[in-house]
Amino acid sequence: MKHIIDLKNVSFRYDTTVDEYQIDSVSFHVKQGEWLSIVGHNGSGKSTIVRLIDGLLEPESGEIVIDGIPLTRETVWENRSKIGIVFQNPDNQFVGATVEDDVAFGLENQGIPREEMLQRVEKAVEQVGMSAFKDREPSRLSGGQKQRVAIAGIIALRPQIIILDEATSMLDPEGREELMKVVRTLQSQFQLTVISITHDLAEIALSDRTLVFKKGRLESSMTPRELFSRDDLNQIGLDKPFSKQLQETLSEIFPLKQDYLTESELLDQLWEFL
Repeated sequence: MKHIIDLKNVSFRYDTTVDEYQIDSVSFHVKQGEWLSIVGHNGSGKSTIVRLIDGLLEPESGEIVIDGIPLTRETVWENRSKIGIVFQNPDNQFVGATVEDDVAFGLENQGIPREEMLQRVEKAVEQVGMSAFKDREPSRLSGGQKQRVAIAGIIALRPQIIILDEATSMLDPEGREELMKVVRTLQSQFQLTVISITHDLAEIALSDRTLVFKKGRLESSMTPRELFSRDDLNQIGLDKPFSKQLQETLSEIFPLKQDYLTESELLDQLWEFL
């Protein structure tokens, strides 16, 4: 499977007069259609790296390649058209008086013909389950509904890559679960590449691979299962999954496997003993 994103020895600092780099010689790739989670403490470089990928920041050194095209000042707009970002607070992204107007905004900026624009808007709103709300004001929607509208605005533009920048952090558990179902369905339907900056364990569990950042450096790349098996999750800003906490408690009674187990796997092992 081809690489949709390649970073090679990328470094960046906000203040070039000091020696502290926010991103320090980072290299990694993202495969087309992959779901990649990026985790780490606040200040570890997570948000900075996605802003470099989107061309909102320019690296001091190194190379970023998007879909085979090096990211430069000349290609930044072409590359940015392949990427959609959903931020933590969707209110900061709304510009339209209604859901329909808001989803259409990006298409109008791209000069999409009106008939095609109307079709794309209707389809995008339908795909995120918001057709019944297309005439509503975005500000009157719930947090989960607002994020769905934000995603619809991006889907209408038909990007190859979606970046979720702490997109579920302001939602309740039900809202997070609903939003992740929408993203997973869209990813499967359109072979989207998803990059998720998150502390949410359920969101991480959906990903194919996880990058761990520490102090501007890429500390490791691993599967969610490998990540959840680590003993130092608190040192990278993550809680222990509930099933792991329960597994550790029950291990005092039952000879359970020591590797990370999902809730269903833990239940299967307990059934064997009972």
